[in-house]
Amino acid sequence: MAAEMMKAVRLHAFGAPEVLRYEDVPVPEPGPGEALVRVHAVGLNPPDWYVREGLRNMPPELKPPLPLPLIPGTDVSGVVAALGPGADAPRFSVGDEVIGLLRFPTALQGGAYAEYVTAPAADFARKPTSVDHAHAAGLPMSGLTAWQFLIELGHDHPSPFQEAQHRPAALDAGTTVLINGAAGGVGHLALQLAKWKGARVIAVASGAHEAFLRGLGADEFIDYTKERPEDVVRDVDLVLDVVGGPDSRRFLRTLKRGGSLYPVYFGEFDEEENAELGITVSLTQVRSSGAQLAELGRLVEEGTVRVALDGTFPLAEAGAAHERAARGHIQGKIVLMVA
Repeated sequence: MAAEMMKAVRLHAFGAPEVLRYEDVPVPEPGPGEALVRVHAVGLNPPDWYVREGLRNMPPELKPPLPLPLIPGTDVSGVVAALGPGADAPRFSVGDEVIGLLRFPTALQGGAYAEYVTAPAADFARKPTSVDHAHAAGLPMSGLTAWQFLIELGHDHPSPFQEAQHRPAALDAGTTVLINGAAGGVGHLALQLAKWKGARVIAVASGAHEAFLRGLGADEFIDYTKERPEDVVRDVDLVLDVVGGPDSRRFLRTLKRGGSLYPVYFGEFDEEENAELGITVSLTQVRSSGAQLAELGRLVEEGTVRVALDGTFPLAEAGAAHERAARGHIQGKIVLMVA
């Protein structure tokens, strides 16, 4: 009997966006404890293009194998189509609308750029009924990254980036948080989570995003094209540097003694300098969590958190979506729509 087929986007080689090929592949079958989900929308994230390029900027000792061909993507919003053995109770039933960050980081890509996808049922949460699939698909990785950096780590897995376990700092009305890269996927959700906890938030982005970020609750805005935040900000309690990388060290001077710097992407720091300044530099690796995603979904349902969309593209135009991402200055999330 011939396998049932579906449309998907696959990589057969690493490279520029044009290596993304829209083609027919077999529909996957759910294994024990897994759900098969009919995908309605796919959220894009930086690991999608890192993998597409072959993880070229990752240190060799941290680079996992990436067997080809592979279907990229980790974030989905869709409908449960079938359940594997042991996945049926009590979490979901066929027909339930769900969202999920799939198999991350165990598999850097969870096969989301497709009409159907399988993943452990524990990776999914119920989709917020107050939003459509496009907005729901923008929540999983970005929302969980913000949550696990700022609110609750929620797991005891060691980070590949540091020996010490990441411990989110307490946020309340007496806390000032600076978010660098505040308009992007992680940044705009982190801003809202910090405000939910009562913190004062300084948002850093280009000037075109000021009205957007103030609308999300930013107390202060810095246009990095006009002034450097490290030159004008002092004595904040926490910096979440969503941009991260080698330049993240510059934010040390903005922090008060006892403060914390969380670079989302690993950078270059001197532990002795950090100790002298009395500053904690910490990061973690986001992980799939249906339970935490359910908490985020409730905040979306209540209107406390909203997901902003930079734009949507049909699944067949995944290459164009990656090209949009490469141009930068993204406001919210880019999402692929699956017919």
